[in-house]
Amino acid sequence: MKPIIEYQDYHTFLSDYYEERKRTSAFSWREFAKIAGFVSPSYLKDVCGGKTNLSKVTMGRVAKAIGLVGHEVTYFEAMVQFGNAKTDEAKKKFLEQMHSIALDHKVRIIDKDAFEYYDTWKNPVVRELAPLMPGAMPGDIAKACAQDVSALDVRRSLQFLERAGFLKQVQENVYVQTEKSVEGSKEGLPLAIRSMHRAMGNLAVDSLNRFTPDVRNVTGITMGINREAYERIVLELEECRKKITAIADECNDITQVYRLNLQLFPLSKEVTKGKEAKDE
Repeated sequence: MKPIIEYQDYHTFLSDYYEERKRTSAFSWREFAKIAGFVSPSYLKDVCGGKTNLSKVTMGRVAKAIGLVGHEVTYFEAMVQFGNAKTDEAKKKFLEQMHSIALDHKVRIIDKDAFEYYDTWKNPVVRELAPLMPGAMPGDIAKACAQDVSALDVRRSLQFLERAGFLKQVQENVYVQTEKSVEGSKEGLPLAIRSMHRAMGNLAVDSLNRFTPDVRNVTGITMGINREAYERIVLELEECRKKITAIADECNDITQVYRLNLQLFPLSKEVTKGKEAKDE
């Protein structure tokens, strides 16, 4: 079984723990629950299956029951609270705690690079700009950005992108992009991407005043649809995104970095005719 600090989903961790114990002994869900002090013999089975969650009270009992000590307990408690958190802000807080513990114990979690990459709009922009400006100093790249950014910010971004393997310096101040994509766990990566979406959404709002209509295109439509129509529209948006990506890939003489946001979101609750709106 992997060390606990290589897990980010406590349901999976507990399930693996149970399977390991069962493989090496006559272990049962009833015995597992009894050791942890639960009346229901199926409670921990439901937790492992994702049907229910541990609480702040029960996570300590489970940690003790499976023999966690020291930093393992702290990591497990952060992992439980990460899994149970309802907001991105809370999830990020507990995931950062997990990263800190993992790094202190010499374990590198790839989500750290994902979070740092998506933590600011500067990283994706610098990754695109730097190869277009061979020989450019950080200050030159900063001046080429449409948004306000300092030379120090660009220098830090370049250092991160090179260290994480997103850019490769082939000569002094000459960079090429690598084929590396941003990778992460199924728990952590969506959280990091949502952070970037928020930042890019703010830049989109700012673009309304910063740029003239001839260099930016902002349109929208407010419409009434049902679930079937929503799913059809999502498929069309995905096909559109693929076509736009293909056009960009065919562009060899790149002169500028753009961002395209595709946004489709509800402006009302679901309404059934003749009835009140549902509370989700």
